[in-house]
Amino acid sequence: MVEQRRVTLPEHTVEIVSDSGEGAQTAGQIFGSLSARMGNGIWMVEIIPAEIEPPSRSSAGASGNRIRIGTEPVNNMGDLANVVVAFNDQVPYSRIDVGAYGRGTLLFLECKWATDPDESIRAAYAKAMTDFQSHGLIVREIPMEEECLKLVPDARRGKNIWVLGLLCGLYERDIEIARMLVTRRFSPKGEAVTQDNLDLLQAGFEWARAHLQESFHIPVQQHQEPMVVMDGNMALGLGAMAAGIEVCSMYPITPATSVTHFLASVFESVGGFVHQAEDEIAAIHFALGASYAGKTALTVTSGPGLALKMEALGMAVMAEIPLVVVDVQRGGPATGLPTRVEQSDLLAALYGSPGDVPKIVMAPASIEECFHFMVTARKLAETFRGPVMVLSDANLATGAQIFPRPKVSEDWLSPPVDVLPWEEGVAPFAWDPETGLSQRPVPGQESGEYVLTGLAHSERSRIAYESATNQRGAEARSRKLATFAQSLKPPLIHGDEEGELLVIGWGSTRGAINEAVRRVRRDGAKVSNIQLRFLSPLQPGLKDIFARFDRVMTVEINYSDAAETSNGHRRYAQLAWLLRAHTLCEIDCWSRVPGIPLAPGVIEKELRRRLHMG
Repeated sequence: MVEQRRVTLPEHTVEIVSDSGEGAQTAGQIFGSLSARMGNGIWMVEIIPAEIEPPSRSSAGASGNRIRIGTEPVNNMGDLANVVVAFNDQVPYSRIDVGAYGRGTLLFLECKWATDPDESIRAAYAKAMTDFQSHGLIVREIPMEEECLKLVPDARRGKNIWVLGLLCGLYERDIEIARMLVTRRFSPKGEAVTQDNLDLLQAGFEWARAHLQESFHIPVQQHQEPMVVMDGNMALGLGAMAAGIEVCSMYPITPATSVTHFLASVFESVGGFVHQAEDEIAAIHFALGASYAGKTALTVTSGPGLALKMEALGMAVMAEIPLVVVDVQRGGPATGLPTRVEQSDLLAALYGSPGDVPKIVMAPASIEECFHFMVTARKLAETFRGPVMVLSDANLATGAQIFPRPKVSEDWLSPPVDVLPWEEGVAPFAWDPETGLSQRPVPGQESGEYVLTGLAHSERSRIAYESATNQRGAEARSRKLATFAQSLKPPLIHGDEEGELLVIGWGSTRGAINEAVRRVRRDGAKVSNIQLRFLSPLQPGLKDIFARFDRVMTVEINYSDAAETSNGHRRYAQLAWLLRAHTLCEIDCWSRVPGIPLAPGVIEKELRRRLHMG
């Protein structure tokens, strides 16, 4: 047994990577939940291969989890991983390629491949050892399989929990909480399987205590209120339930599917109903039918599915049917990067449908906001009688975070459908000239019958092609957005109210942008940032805010041309394009489509370059 050197740190970032199917994601999820329960701030991000079944021992097949744990709250994935546990010598390559590992990263590597009967595998392992050391990684070979085979006949089905035990020993995790979480995860598979995993957990923990040179202590904070930990897709599903939404219609699509997987497992207990349609078009029309009948419904999708829903979104606007649409954005175009993050659906959400289709578009910036924005979206859809879009993304979808347990309120729930007789003489689209709003009749309401149509229509829902009628309908639908805009507040400025540079983000980039800005501000830079939550209508006061800064730029995960290579025909990032059109201000942009979340260090480097900070 070695004498461990205890190192106390404010935070650390851990990755567990393996071939698909070896359970690295399970080990990471349990480790993150364990750390959150102990009182650490966490941010977890799944590492998902692009292919469903990639070849084993391939750089493209890396599957697993990144867990950033800290004493203080954590709101992004961080920069370089401090510790990596890899089940083979090939999966770290793809992570090195995206800048996840670097000089000083401590890599615990399964050593069985060094003595594999296949000469080519032995040679690949030897080459990997040389490559990793040349990249500055500190490699520690560990006998994962050898140790697991002492307890179970198939190490592939137990190695992940042995690694979990190793990390518990390395990071001084509470082994009793770990045992409880492992029991909870495996008890549905029976007592024998559960006991095997508990034995593996304990063995990995004891091996770490006996053989590792150091242990890392990340102090915890005791929370004064109940906390929860979940990923963004679960938060969206729970938010839908908290909002009183009773119908969700969807067609499976990565990375949005787990929203409805979760709802399907619990929705019935609160009177909800999940409908899996035959395709994306059928899914949104089913939701529209449910909403027309008085039950404001939800449909969940990702980019390619959103494209198929565009005609129906136009129908929702023209017929003024409340609807909540969640788009969990992924890489594109076409099939693109199904398992990777991008923020490329903004302009599609705003302008993808033919004709003028005004709608409310919101973008949660954290996993906690994924929950609360669903309550807001349902209320807005009913109040303004039309579709509300919630733009999440793959970073929020699979990331996990700890936040205060929501205090559920009856005020969040949808009010009962008004079944009192419709007031005689009131048209089904009696648009208020100031607000554009009108009362919503529902089928079965006495005297409330009307013809529902997607064609241009009058206030009385009479199909009408007259110029004046069409103009009035378009004005009323647009007036609703202007009315809602009056209730919005200017975005909160993080940093000084004026300065050299203002950085603007939206969606899941908030944590990384905030951290990058804090770092350069510590060195004296007059940099501030804002994060936009409402993108249609935009939050007020933007032009006045922009005027107080020498330069303004967006940071986004979608494509833009570099200014120095565009030859005067530059394509701007999507939010930058929108803000330039909205404010007529000079808005610069910096965006990337790496397929992974933006790290704070990458943003920091760009800010320093622009500020000539060296």
